[in-house]
Order: sequence, then structure tokens, then C-alpha cells
Amino acid sequence: MDVLHLVLNAVTVIFIAATMFAAGLRATVSALRGVFADVPLLLLALIANMVVIPLLGWGIGALFGLPSAAFIALVLIASSPGGPFGAKLATVQQGDVVAGAAMQVLLASLGSLTFAPTVNAILTAADIGTKVSLDVGALVRTVALLQLVPFAIGLLLRRYAEPTAQAWHPSAAAVSNVTFLIVLAGMLLGSWRDVVDLFGSLALLAGFLLAVFAFAVGTLLATGPTTRRTTMGGVASVRNVGPALAAIGLAFADQPAVLGALAAILLSGLAGALPISTLLSRRRRVPDAAPPSSS
Repeated sequence: MDVLHLVLNAVTVIFIAATMFAAGLRATVSALRGVFADVPLLLLALIANMVVIPLLGWGIGALFGLPSAAFIALVLIASSPGGPFGAKLATVQQGDVVAGAAMQVLLASLGSLTFAPTVNAILTAADIGTKVSLDVGALVRTVALLQLVPFAIGLLLRRYAEPTAQAWHPSAAAVSNVTFLIVLAGMLLGSWRDVVDLFGSLALLAGFLLAVFAFAVGTLLATGPTTRRTTMGGVASVRNVGPALAAIGLAFADQPAVLGALAAILLSGLAGALPISTLLSRRRRVPDAAPPSSS
């Protein structure tokens, strides 16, 4: 199992880097400038991801009366924005991939700073009695290495070597797609017992609802055309697992109950977000051109 765990971690790293690299190959400086110059969009995205969704996770956990391990896992996930699956969902739904990737990197960077204080505030208010202390520098470095750097390299290639960027994009997208499927399969195979153990509890439903409501919140608290708004919804619906895993290791001594709940909530969240993006993609497909009418 240790070997499989290492292989899955390696594939996950490749997936994140390839997804961000492919997004960078499609981005332009002018498009990014348009995203970051949209102050209302930035402010609404920050409010949705840094405030509303963490409170939503707390509220769902309290409403369902989740056991301690599941409640902690749900709060950890809700408080950690900027998951790399967000850029993938933007591609799946045929949305605004550039805006989605840019917002994802921004949220992951800021989230590495706000994660611990947010979790501490919620767990203290909920009277869980646990403090979370993380190496913020390590989180920032991880985000920079796995998300920001590949995206920047792709962006630079698009700007200064566009033919190369166009030639490389199909391969990068293919690697992203294949590793995405491997990661999903690995998550299912590696945590199916944890998921089964939570049947009969409300943890799976809580993770599903958190993702669906977060998709709605991210879409509603956004500006611009529909494709950009639903892209922001997809980015909001999938959270960044890195800080959550670090917190479980440092603050909860890798408790199996918390790890299992985290895996189950992540999977149920994807089960909520992925079909929404797939449905949007089907609605956005360009219909085949109608045959010319005979005169």
C-alpha cells in the first residue's frame, strides 16, 4: 500500500502541474490583466471562497450533527480554497479556462495564509478544542511550485513562442486528462473502505451538498458572462486538499477517522461538482452545422 500511495502522490503531482501548464499555454497576458483588473470579480470571489464557503461547511456540519472526525474534515475542506481540480472543471464545462486557472492560483496562494486562522476560528467557535498550527511558508512554496510555476511557464511560452505553445497544448491536455482519471481511480480504490464505513452517516451527503452549494455560491458571487460565472462556481466547489492533509498530519496525528472522513468528503464533493460541469459542457457544445437548403 505504501508503494501505491507513493505512486498516487506522484501522479497527483503530475496532474496538478500538467493541468496548470496546459492552462498557461492557453492564457494570454491581456486576458489575465482583464481578470485581475476586474475588482468586483476578485472581491466577490474572495468573499465566496474565504468567508461564505467556510461558514457553509460549519453550518452543514452543525446542522447534520456530524461526529467529531467528519466535522473536522468538512471544516478543513471548506476552509481551503484553490484546489487544482478547479482548473480541470473549467475545461470540462468548456468555461473560461484562463480566468479559472488565474483565480485558482490566486485563491490557493491566499488560502495558504488564511487556512489555519480560519480553521482555528471555526473549531474554537464550535468548541472542538483543537488548534491547527501549520508551516505557512511550506504551504506557499508548495502552491508556487506545483501551480504557479507551471502556469507561468505555459504563459511565457504562449507569449514568446506561440507556435510551440500551440503544438504542446494537446499533449499537455492529454497528460492532464489521463492523470485526472488515474487520480480519481486511485482515490476510489484507496479509500473505498472509508467511504463504506461512512454509509449510514450524513458525512457523504454533507460533502456532496458542500460542493453543490459552493458551486452555486461561486456562480452567484461572480461577474461577467455566464461562462465566467459558472467557471468561478467550479473553482469554488473543489477545495485544496494540501493544507487539509498537512493539518491532519500536524494537528491530528494522522488520525485514521479524520483521514477517512476527508477522503470520503472529497469524493462525494467531486460527485457533486463533476456532473454539474459535464451538464454545462453538453449545453455548450456547438451544434453541427445544418445542411444547406436546396433552392
